[in-house]
Amino acid sequence: MARLYNFSAGPAVLPEEVLARAGDEMLDWHGSGMCVMEMSHRGKEFISIAEHAEQDLRELLAIPANYKVLFLQGGATLQFAQIPMNLLRGRGAADYVLTGEWSKKAAKEAKSYCDARIAASSEDRGFTYAPPQQAWKLSADAAYVHYCSNETIGGVEFNWIPETGAVPLVADASSHILSRPLDVSRFGLIYAGAQKNIGPAGLTIVIVREDLVGRAQKNTPSVMDYKLQADAASMLNTPATYSIYVAGLVFKWLKQLGGLAEIERRNIAKARLLYDYLDRGGFYRNPVAKSDRSRMNVPFTLADSSLDGEFLKGAEARGMVQLKGHRSVGGMRASIYNAMPLAGVQHLVDYMKEFEARHG
Repeated sequence: MARLYNFSAGPAVLPEEVLARAGDEMLDWHGSGMCVMEMSHRGKEFISIAEHAEQDLRELLAIPANYKVLFLQGGATLQFAQIPMNLLRGRGAADYVLTGEWSKKAAKEAKSYCDARIAASSEDRGFTYAPPQQAWKLSADAAYVHYCSNETIGGVEFNWIPETGAVPLVADASSHILSRPLDVSRFGLIYAGAQKNIGPAGLTIVIVREDLVGRAQKNTPSVMDYKLQADAASMLNTPATYSIYVAGLVFKWLKQLGGLAEIERRNIAKARLLYDYLDRGGFYRNPVAKSDRSRMNVPFTLADSSLDGEFLKGAEARGMVQLKGHRSVGGMRASIYNAMPLAGVQHLVDYMKEFEARHG
């Protein structure tokens, strides 16, 4: 059976080369006689896998030496609580910027641990833009400033890095990490669920500056203490071993392509192809301000929403799945992560033209 074009927001499409490599190694990883899923996380085979994955991620993002890389579990959602537990460092407040559902959820969770102040919000226009820096009202006494650098549901992406002075900047980069180069040194902490651009669900990446580690609240569970996890090389408990293995294959795939500069070039081409067609007429519409449109998650609506079901049915018949928009916003959403080929986006645009010709 031919593979579909999978536009899911996550778990999302993985590179075919990575899937083929994982398949080849399923029964016997490098002559070990074991599948990676069967390996002890304490054994030399898996420790080698984890060490190489971390090294490749460090090279891809040019992560400075004074940052810890943690391979954790619980998804980005667990980080909504884990971040204030670890980063408040005796302070009572943190600043949050709201640009969609995920940043709202992060702020809501943080309220259980601190005064989660809203420094800026784009809710006044339905979370369709990124608030400009001059509109932010930051607190000098904040422990950190948190924002979601790409909102998966609404398709809003920050194409710039906020300036927060001496206050650590924290980013939920789940749905666009590794899609472009990133200056890690501008951040106190970056976190991302793996199931979009990194690998299978079950793995969460945390990149945290060393000076922010080691002052967790007293009631922080051991498994949620960044320092304890860092000291144990992310193996305080059994890690998501197979997810780390596949993530490592994805990192190698990105390096072989030419790194993040090359994948950014490809992502720009894919996003431009889709947005150019969306902007061409009135049959389809993307609600996001053009300067803040996501390259990864492209929501769009039809002029007549009663045609949504027919559109989705026709797309599936043509080998395209998971185009239904999130229930909170409706319409459609095409997630075009790193592993989505340009041919997949072209196939979608061709179908959109065909559908518009019939119903426009």
